[in-house]
Amino acid sequence: MSKVVVFGSLNMDLSVGCPRVPEAGETIIGHGFLASPGGKGANQAMASARMGAVTHMVGAVGKDVFGTRLVQSLVEAGVLCERVRALRGVPTGTATILRAEGDNRIVVDPGANAATHADVVCSVIDDIAEPGDIFLTQLECDTDATVDAIAYARESGLYTILNAAPASTLPSDIYQSIDLLCVNEAECQALTDISPGTEKGCMRALMAFSARGVATTVITLGAKGSVALIADDMYRMDPYEVDAVDTTAAGDTYLGALAAQLSQGLDIIDAMRWASAAGALAATREGAQRSIPSLDEVERLLA
Repeated sequence: MSKVVVFGSLNMDLSVGCPRVPEAGETIIGHGFLASPGGKGANQAMASARMGAVTHMVGAVGKDVFGTRLVQSLVEAGVLCERVRALRGVPTGTATILRAEGDNRIVVDPGANAATHADVVCSVIDDIAEPGDIFLTQLECDTDATVDAIAYARESGLYTILNAAPASTLPSDIYQSIDLLCVNEAECQALTDISPGTEKGCMRALMAFSARGVATTVITLGAKGSVALIADDMYRMDPYEVDAVDTTAAGDTYLGALAAQLSQGLDIIDAMRWASAAGALAATREGAQRSIPSLDEVERLLA
């Protein structure tokens, strides 16, 4: 079994439910306020660990109450956090989330997440990673650091996964260093100017990423499942039907489960099946990390 090394964000999620998204200048009454550990990197690391993978978290928090709680949450889930730095003079990252009508709107303040540079991540890769391990990252940290770390991880023989979220312009040559790219519908359109809303659109978008040099691309489509380009053929994974309550960490759970199953030797299609089940279960609960299911729960749904 290979290891999963996650470089990414750690945020305290400040979440509140509301009957609908307010209009500009409007105040409405909310409900169900939650302050819970989150951040795309931390969420994906927790999901990976809960699926049974040996998982290392690389990132930074502030020396504050939020930072202490975030690291504690990951450690309790089995994530190895020796490479998470606690920094003075910068706050822990936060995400302010509006939950409305089964969907969400999110505003992120990166805080300490922006303070980790490529040399730090590359040093961690040298210290703990081996060829064949999985390097998983997103775009909530410094973009230059993330891009450089992906290239270094690939050169070091790691299998690289980029969750291009939130969508950001990337240098064209980095795509050739990505073994697996995962985007949702909005991120896909932002990066390719192609909507994956139809079968034809999905195929065009997948081919566009392939033309840039990505080895494999997965597009998650929410309630419509996910698609992947495998050997020039499009494969569709049907969704697991659940009653969605809060989709905050569903995508991150999908990524973490996907990485975990790949680290345990599953092929991409079987890994997508596990990831789809895990992401579906996460959407049935409120909050970020508190919604991530256990391995036993995913196994029961798959059965």
